[in-house]
Amino acid sequence: MCDKDKSSIGFGVGLLLGVVGGIVAGVLYAPKSGEEMREKVKETVCELAEKHSPAVSEAKKQALESIDLLKYKLEKQYKKLGNMIKSKKMRKAKELESESHFDFK
Repeated sequence: MCDKDKSSIGFGVGLLLGVVGGIVAGVLYAPKSGEEMREKVKETVCELAEKHSPAVSEAKKQALESIDLLKYKLEKQYKKLGNMIKSKKMRKAKELESESHFDFK
């Protein structure tokens, strides 16, 4: 995974944590009634969702692409390992076959 992928994922996570933290802090420290506060939180969340939606979508897309690439690489390595094991078994079987000199005459 390259640094750009890591920074995109970090940005997305940081953005979400910042939004949640800001909302919680706003609710805890606001001197407004419950109904007013709920309306303000709703407006703020909608505003933030509209403003940062492309960035979050892009970070999500890049994270999913990185996961797909990692999955592909792991599957490739798994197949490679399986082939190595088969190859060693075949070599060992050939060795055993060449070492056994059974004479059935």
